[in-house]
Amino acid sequence: MRLAIVSPCFNEEAVLAASAARLTELFDNLVSKEKISSDSFELFVNDGSNDATWSVISDLHDKNHYIKGLNLSHNVGHQNAIMAGMMTAKDLADVVITMDADLQDDLNAVEQMIDAYNEGNDIVYGVKVSRTADPILKRISAMAFYKLQSSMGVECIYNHADFRLMSKKALNMLSCYHEKNLYLRALIPQIGLKSTTVEDTISERTAGKSKYTLGKMLNLALDGITSFSVKPIYCIVYTGMIIVLLGFLGIVVDVIIAITSGLNVPGWVSIMLSMWLIGGLLMLSIGAIGVYIGKMYKEVKARPLYHISDFLE
Repeated sequence: MRLAIVSPCFNEEAVLAASAARLTELFDNLVSKEKISSDSFELFVNDGSNDATWSVISDLHDKNHYIKGLNLSHNVGHQNAIMAGMMTAKDLADVVITMDADLQDDLNAVEQMIDAYNEGNDIVYGVKVSRTADPILKRISAMAFYKLQSSMGVECIYNHADFRLMSKKALNMLSCYHEKNLYLRALIPQIGLKSTTVEDTISERTAGKSKYTLGKMLNLALDGITSFSVKPIYCIVYTGMIIVLLGFLGIVVDVIIAITSGLNVPGWVSIMLSMWLIGGLLMLSIGAIGVYIGKMYKEVKARPLYHISDFLE
C-alpha cells in the first residue's frame, strides 16, 4: 500500500527540516513493519509563502526520496491548499493522510489510521483528545467554534480539524464536488463511506508560530455555517417576528397609558431605542443575505480553486 501524507505550508520554513526528519523516521518504521510500501511519500504543498518555504522544500526533495513538493502559484488558503494536495496525491497513492506541516497532530495516530483502513474504513478522522499544548484562548475559541456549528445544523466530527485518512475511493468521490466555498470538515462526512475515528493528542510546535489566527478561525466558522446551513436566515426571520410582536405590544401599552393618564407624548428614549434596534436588525439581515449571495456569486463564476506552478516528483 502506497501512502501519501499531504501537508499544506504557509511560511513554514522554520519547521520543515524537523518535520521532514520526523516523517522520514515514521515512513521507515511503517515500511519495516510492511504496513506501507517503500515508495510512499510526504507531499509538502507551498501555499504562496513569502519566505523560503519553497526553497527548503526543494532542498529536502533533493536529499530525501520520501519528500515531494507542490508549489501553488499564489496563496489560496488552507482548505484549498489541502484540496490541491489531495487531488494531486490521489493519482499517486492508495491512501492519503492530511496533516499540518508543524506536526502538532499525533504521529503515532498515523499507524492507527492505517490499521483502521485495513479493517475496511475508507475515511479515518483524527479527533483531538487533549489540547493542552494550545493557548487557552485558542482552546476556548475552538470549543465555541464546534458548538456554534452544531447549533447551526452543520454536521461534522466534533473536535476534528483536518487530520484524516482518505482512501483512493473516497478521494475520487470527493473530486466530484465542485464547490468553490470549501469547508472540508463538513463536506467529507457527506461522502457517506464507512468511517471511524482515532485519538489525536496535540503537541507543541517545534518552531515558528501558528498561522491560524483567531480572525482566520472566525472566518472559517462563518464559511462553514453559511456553506452548509440556512439557519442564520431563519434566525433573522424569527427575530423579525419577535420584534414585530414587541412592536404591537408597545402600541397596546402606549394606548393604555394614553387612556388612563391622559399622556399622549411619546418618549425620546423609546423612539431612539426602537430606531437603533430595527436599524441594527435591518443591517444584520442585509449582511446575512449578502453573504449567501456572495457565495452564489463565487459558485457561478466557477473559477479554479488553485493553480500549480511546480511539482517536484
